Amino acid sequence: MSGRTGGQGARPAPGSPAGSWLATPPRPGRIAAYAALAVLGAAVGVAGALLQSAWFPGGLALALLGTAGLFHGAARALRTQLAVVAPALGWLTAVILLSVGRPEGDGVLAAGTGSLLFLVGGMVLAVMCATMARPAQPGGLTTRLDP
Repeated sequence: MSGRTGGQGARPAPGSPAGSWLATPPRPGRIAAYAALAVLGAAVGVAGALLQSAWFPGGLALALLGTAGLFHGAARALRTQLAVVAPALGWLTAVILLSVGRPEGDGVLAAGTGSLLFLVGGMVLAVMCATMARPAQPGGLTTRLDP
């Protein structure tokens, strides 16, 4: 019989090491890129929190547009889903810390519709960008099955 079963016919992509991506050591450049994206995500979260409350309807739209641009741009630049998770964690951390407030009662994100839409909208955008269709696999194959 000439049929293949399971993983017997699996070949690694050209130029990639054999084995799982978990078995290869992380590259310092990629780690630095993820760390920079997390810091950039925190900066966009702070800017968006300030902007959405300053000019309510237009500021909220602009803040969410900037957030979507960061998440989508990170996914396109690094071509991994983790590239969306890194700025999303930075963004979420900054927004949550700004919403906590101080003992005096001050807080950047007040309890209101705009702040809630910014928080929920940013999380929805992160999930959307992380689950979008990814580009073709290395080697030009569009499916995971052998031809």
